[in-house]
Amino acid sequence: MTDPTSRPGPPTETPERRIRRAWWIFAVSFFILGLIAVLRVVTDSARPMDWAVVGLVLVVGAAAIRHREAVATQEVSRREEAESFARILSSLSRSVAPDAILGAIVGELASATGADHIVVARRRPDAPLLEATLVSARPGVPDSTTRLPIGDLEDPVGGDVADSEPVAVPIVVGVPEPVAAGGLRGRLDGWTARLAPVTPATGTSGPLAGAARVPRERQLVADRIAARARGVYGLSDTLAAPLTVDDRVVGAIVLSHRTAGSWSDTDRRLLIGAAAEASSALSRAYSLRAAEAQASTDALTGLPNRRYFDEFCGLLARRRRSGDAVGVLMVDIDKFKVLNDTYGHATGDEVLRAVGGAIVSAVREDDVPARYGGEEFVVLLRNPSPEIALEVGERVRAAVGSLDLSGHGVPGASVSVGVAVARHADQPIADVIAEADKALYRAKRAGRDRVVAA
Repeated sequence: MTDPTSRPGPPTETPERRIRRAWWIFAVSFFILGLIAVLRVVTDSARPMDWAVVGLVLVVGAAAIRHREAVATQEVSRREEAESFARILSSLSRSVAPDAILGAIVGELASATGADHIVVARRRPDAPLLEATLVSARPGVPDSTTRLPIGDLEDPVGGDVADSEPVAVPIVVGVPEPVAAGGLRGRLDGWTARLAPVTPATGTSGPLAGAARVPRERQLVADRIAARARGVYGLSDTLAAPLTVDDRVVGAIVLSHRTAGSWSDTDRRLLIGAAAEASSALSRAYSLRAAEAQASTDALTGLPNRRYFDEFCGLLARRRRSGDAVGVLMVDIDKFKVLNDTYGHATGDEVLRAVGGAIVSAVREDDVPARYGGEEFVVLLRNPSPEIALEVGERVRAAVGSLDLSGHGVPGASVSVGVAVARHADQPIADVIAEADKALYRAKRAGRDRVVAA
């Protein structure tokens, strides 16, 4: 026997079906009303009031047709807007690097908003620089990158714009079924939920359910960057939205028209939505980069650790050309165990930091120093001759010997250095490291505080 409670209920009626039914009811009622009015007019008993009713019926009919056309146009616009959001999100989902994240949305923004130029300005994560890249929607026009004053990003906003209102634009929360396939509906809903605060929209109905507000201070920074971009690139009629990472503004996306004209609410929604999604993607990318850097950095000295050094050597080995030379310095702090036992491990840590800094100051720009473990350091020398390798080793020894460690109660420190240079391009870097390590032990046995070549 079939359980009555297990029977499926009636299918849920969609908003489109309800709208279609309401229009049918209106059309039938309107037809009957118009037929009655016409019948009264064609009879002999027609009065002026009947003619007025016929006129009103015609006016209401024309208004209903115009309304229906406007609704259809608005639905098409909303569908295109939702599809643009979906394409932006789909592109962002495949992007990991910060440059790829921003590049993924530029083309779609230009196509969806009709912008002639897009400027993406963002702070470099590794330096206090604000870089701006101008992308033209015209094919064949190369991108242009320049630096903007970092003060446009970091300086407090001026008091002359303190009374400005936050930017508020309605947000589309409905996605047509073809666009929502593959989980994009949930991602769009998640984006809408992250834009806060949300307040009731004014003058909107249907899918336009709320207004997203960009905090005033952030929008003022974005507008300041847009003003700078107008001056640098000669742009006009701009629209800007901020890029944020960890609740800090790190840049802005700026749209520009060549001809003056107002930006539509759809353009504003697309820009703010794209900037919000790009900000989230940048946060993830920066967090990943910071985690990778932390895993490859020695926490005590700030130098690359042995893991990074080994990975770098492996990468270099795969890319070495026949004419490339490679050298290695193995550097060991003399009598470091005695220093630790005498002055304590805290002082020993300070000596390690100081020695690491001295090594960095002594090597060349292309060389790669790292902490190899304990009191031992290593330096990968790029394209050195045997004479240059010995010279760099002597500079390292002298830099450490001249350290003033009296503030830590230590009279001084010295290092022993072993030097090795690859005899040919095919020699494995691991063999060069082993030769430098043997030279280091010979320097130790010869009395320390010296440089010995393999």
